[in-house]
Amino acid sequence: MASTKSNISAPSKPQKAGLTTHLVAGGAAGLAEALCCHPLDTIKVRMQLTNMRRAPPAPGAPAMPKSFLGVGQRIVQREGFLALYKGLGAVATGMVPKMAIRFSSFELYKSWLANPETGKVSTTGVFFAGLGAGITEAVAVVTPMDVVKIRLQAQRHSTVDPMDVPKYRNAMHAAYTIIKEEGAMTLYKGVALTALRQATNQAVNFTVYQEFKRIARQMQGLEELPSYQVLLLGGISGAMGPVSNAPIDTIKTRIQKSTSVAGESGWKRFVMVTRDIAQKEGYKAFYRGLTPRVLRVAPGQAITFMVYEKVKSWIDLWNSRSQHAQLPNQKYA
Repeated sequence: MASTKSNISAPSKPQKAGLTTHLVAGGAAGLAEALCCHPLDTIKVRMQLTNMRRAPPAPGAPAMPKSFLGVGQRIVQREGFLALYKGLGAVATGMVPKMAIRFSSFELYKSWLANPETGKVSTTGVFFAGLGAGITEAVAVVTPMDVVKIRLQAQRHSTVDPMDVPKYRNAMHAAYTIIKEEGAMTLYKGVALTALRQATNQAVNFTVYQEFKRIARQMQGLEELPSYQVLLLGGISGAMGPVSNAPIDTIKTRIQKSTSVAGESGWKRFVMVTRDIAQKEGYKAFYRGLTPRVLRVAPGQAITFMVYEKVKSWIDLWNSRSQHAQLPNQKYA
């Protein structure tokens, strides 16, 4: 009887979310973010690839738009609305593993940096966990995904004219063509800059989000924040990364868009692209596309955190109910 009573009365401890939870919640969040925000990313890439000091247009020809709204309108007029979603296949294909790696590696690194006695993680620990998560996702998923995405986005062809056949038909065809013509390592062109960008992004992103979330919960005495507050905090944290590393993103985009040159090292390519931008276009060119990038990343992170937290809470609730459903069986065990 004593053992039966202890089985009934002992509450089951809540289990930490495993990799499956991070995979499902992160994948759902990433897919939602990509569908909502990918057009802004396409506009950003077009702006970064535009040399504003190129030869002036022919007399009577319309001038190249400089604002992100103008660039977006030009893309839709010339190439069709679906052109704003060029490269979405590459993003969607890599989004599930990317988000799974981001959140699961972040939680793993946090556990390594936690205080062994209290289990709490300091703000510095959160920062370095985010740094590690950014590097991990950059090497594992983001770099090859970005190379394919940028090649697709850089194509200026009409999506409504069946006679206008692009070089890269879709994400899979683009990856196959790049590997066939330039070698598999081309998919990792700019990996160092991508890792640096992702590391700084996620370090700032997770640190600001976690701290603001902690403060908001303490001020309101809540265990979990409402979705609209998570959306707001995610947007604020997401806006800070792009401002700090805009030059890195611009240089990375130029490098990944260009075709590989035999015998050219990554450092030589980095120096050449950086010097070329500074000398021919001016230092302001390093911040070209910053506005659409902030408008892309900030709401993207807001959506990501909101959907992630919501889906994760649903999974935790499902797991909790499953555990409680097993208690009657334990009673008669």
